Amino acid sequence: MTDAPDDTGPAVPPHRNEVLLVGRVAAPAVRRDLPSGAVVVSVRVVVERDPLTLRERSARVDAIDCASWVATCHAAMEEWQAGDVVEVAGTLRRRFRHSEAGPISRYEVEADRVRLLAPKERVHAPRTRA
Repeated sequence: MTDAPDDTGPAVPPHRNEVLLVGRVAAPAVRRDLPSGAVVVSVRVVVERDPLTLRERSARVDAIDCASWVATCHAAMEEWQAGDVVEVAGTLRRRFRHSEAGPISRYEVEADRVRLLAPKERVHAPRTRA
């Protein structure tokens, strides 16, 4: 037996799907009780883009749909109000469904951890220099 290095090449890192968002709640969360008995709570989070990376005519924000199947997240999300600054951690998912025009898909963050960072009344616009 020898201690020769493995010649199979560099190790491939494990795949990862992790999302961390910090942004404003666009509207109160929506709770859906599904026929299966499962509950899902959805909310849209508006995340400002980095102003240093903006190009002329590019969008200044991204509106990202988030949904949680985790009961511990539901109570927190249902308390959020439009304008609250929140943190959402989870995974990016692509959802498929059928429409009259054919199959369509959309992306959403499947949240497994959420927290309120600043209620709307404590959120202040950044100051600008004159």
